[in-house]
Amino acid sequence: MNMQTTIEEKLTETLAPEVLEVINESYMHSGPATESHFKVIAVSDAFEGKMLIARHRMINAALADELQQIHALALHTMTPSEYFEKAGKVADSPQCEGGSK
Repeated sequence: MNMQTTIEEKLTETLAPEVLEVINESYMHSGPATESHFKVIAVSDAFEGKMLIARHRMINAALADELQQIHALALHTMTPSEYFEKAGKVADSPQCEGGSK
């Protein structure tokens, strides 16, 4: 199973999201990485009443093993109402400098 599928399965199990997008952004890495950079857009009622740091901690806990192999993980965590207020738009991820700077 590839890393993207693993992330999708674990977050689906943990968050029961209304929307879940796991985007492999490894092509933006400055080196030969293939499964090391991901963007996660997670929309779940599980985030209701939680501050951003608590939401990120929920994802980090669910992906504890995978984070040992991932170089970059951009997290966009929203409740359904927050997501629809933003019309589903999230910021673009920056290009990876690969530790070159």
